[in-house]
Amino acid sequence: MDPHLPPPGPRIGSPYLGYEQLLPPPVPNPPTPPTSTRRTGRSALAATVVTAFLAGAAGVGVGVWIVDEPSSRPVSTQPLTTAPPMPTNTADLVVPSGVPDLDVPAVLSIIQDSVVTISVDVGGPGTGTGTGVILTSDGEILTNAHVVDDASSVRVRLRGETEPRTARVLATDTGNDLALVKIEGNGLEPATFADPATVRIGNEVVAIGYALGLDGGPSVTSGIISALDRTIVTAFGALDRLIQTDAAISSGNSGGPLVDSDGRVVGINTAVARSDSMTAANNISFAIGVAEVVRVVAQLREAAAGTARTEAYLGVGLGDRRDGGQGAVITMVQEGSPAERAGLEVDDIVVSLDQAPIDGQAGLIAAVRDRSPGDEVVLEVRRGDEILSLTAQLARRPG
Repeated sequence: MDPHLPPPGPRIGSPYLGYEQLLPPPVPNPPTPPTSTRRTGRSALAATVVTAFLAGAAGVGVGVWIVDEPSSRPVSTQPLTTAPPMPTNTADLVVPSGVPDLDVPAVLSIIQDSVVTISVDVGGPGTGTGTGVILTSDGEILTNAHVVDDASSVRVRLRGETEPRTARVLATDTGNDLALVKIEGNGLEPATFADPATVRIGNEVVAIGYALGLDGGPSVTSGIISALDRTIVTAFGALDRLIQTDAAISSGNSGGPLVDSDGRVVGINTAVARSDSMTAANNISFAIGVAEVVRVVAQLREAAAGTARTEAYLGVGLGDRRDGGQGAVITMVQEGSPAERAGLEVDDIVVSLDQAPIDGQAGLIAAVRDRSPGDEVVLEVRRGDEILSLTAQLARRPG
């Protein structure tokens, strides 16, 4: 740990349940991207977290918002810069007569001053590079948790500057793979975040970040939004409410923005699917959607200010369906748990939670993670040929 830096801020996150992660050890920058696999039927999708360093192992439990040490670190009181919401009256919508080509240079000119390079030291001689997005003019920056996780020192370099600034980690949420870091300064250029209602399949987008840690300005790639509300498994757990895009994302892009044609942030780049021996993956990248980003930033600020959140707990073991259907299979029910009190049984298939479809075990893990102890959730369950509606009151994670 760098003696000139304060200790890292509180960490919030979720151990996950019911699967194993297979990861090679970290290697010096630039890296060979590590992979984690999740079995889906007869094939496997390798979801690679795109960063210079990555480490993790499977844990046990379903929950969220662990805070290791509550902190009184100063947190910015500035709100996120957000675009005006879409009009609720469709008569107020302006529909263009034609769809212009995406003007990538114009988009870059809007967002480039809000994109920063993040450099980290990770034990021994290890270093890594990622990307961040400026949230506030007084130096609050958002990046992926896996960029700064376990870093002994963190540095941020702004566009147009030759020297990096020392940064401190305010809080991390490994379960949602987001982290807040802070540098000293004023007059920084905050990014503008899009109204989630404007994020649609087929929209053109631009991914910006410091791919491979190459010298000079950021790398810029373009594509479209290929899908919404994806769920994947990475080394840090299950990520949900993701935007899928065909814009190229590489190691070093982690934590950088995915922006729309107006230069507004629609997501934070976090992962890319890689081919493996069983599955071919082409042009499939993932970004944490703006609605999830705004929600988690608020939670991170609470954690940094010392407002601890505890994990929500259901108390089940999980597996994926093998018959081509959707949902998560219950493989174990903990005695005395909310799941047992709700009436869940082994071999039940949870197909939705609060009417939101569950995409495999990762989907249920992520859905529970995003709740709080005491919340009541309605589970739609398939038991044999029956469809049941069960209500569970989530508890605080034991231990």
